[in-house]
Amino acid sequence: MNIFPAIDLYEKKVVRLYKGDYSKMTVYSEDPLAVAKDFEKAGAKYIHVVDLEGAKFGTTPNLEIVEQIAKNTDLFVEIGGGIRSIETIKRYIDAGVDRVILGTAAVVDQTFLLEALKLYGDKIAVGIDVKDGYVAIKGWEEKSNYDCFEFCNLMQSYGVKYIICTDISKDGAMQGTNRLLYKQLSERYDLEITASGGVSSIEDVIALDALNLYGAIIGKAYYTGAVRLEDALEVVR
Repeated sequence: MNIFPAIDLYEKKVVRLYKGDYSKMTVYSEDPLAVAKDFEKAGAKYIHVVDLEGAKFGTTPNLEIVEQIAKNTDLFVEIGGGIRSIETIKRYIDAGVDRVILGTAAVVDQTFLLEALKLYGDKIAVGIDVKDGYVAIKGWEEKSNYDCFEFCNLMQSYGVKYIICTDISKDGAMQGTNRLLYKQLSERYDLEITASGGVSSIEDVIALDALNLYGAIIGKAYYTGAVRLEDALEVVR
C-alpha cells in the first residue's frame, strides 16, 4: 500500500476541514511547499493535494502552488478539486502533476470523464466521496442519486483504474476510518482503491494495509501528530 500525505489548499494555505465543512477550517501552514518537502524528508513518495477553492468554484486558484510542489520535489503529485474541463486537466499535467482526480465532473458529466480517460488514461483517477451511502458532489454539499457500489460498478465498466474513496462522516473527525467500506470495495472490484478520511492512528494504517488497498491518505492525523509519517511508511514498507 502507498501512503499519500495530504495537503488541502485554501487561499494558498495548508488547511483541514472538519467533515467537509468550510466553516470549520483550521490553517496548519502558510507554506505548502515547505510542508511537501517535509513529507519528502520523512520518506514519502506520493502526495495528495486538494484545491478546496477549486472544489467549490470549479477554478484553479492554487495552480501556482501545485506547480511549485511538482517542480521542486520528486513526489508523485495527484490533485483534485473542481476539475471540470479538459483544459484544466491539461493545465495541471503541463504543470508537472502526475494524476488528476475527477470528482463532481465524473458524476454529472460522464461524456467529459470518458474523453479525459481517452486522452489521459491512467493519469485520471475518480474521487468517490460517500455521504450516507451515496456519492456526494459539489464540494460535498449535495448528494447524487448514485449509491457508492453502483457508481464503482459504472466506473469499472468505463475502464477507470484509480479510485479515491472518502467517507465524509469520518473525514477530519479523528475517529478512525471506515474499514468495512474499504474491505467491501477491495473484495468486489478490480480497482486500485485509495482510502481517504478518518485515518487517525497507526492501527488504522495497519488495518488498511491488510486489505491490499492501493493507497491510504493521511491528512489531519499528520498535522495533529496522531500519526507520524515515518511510522506509517514503515508499516507499509
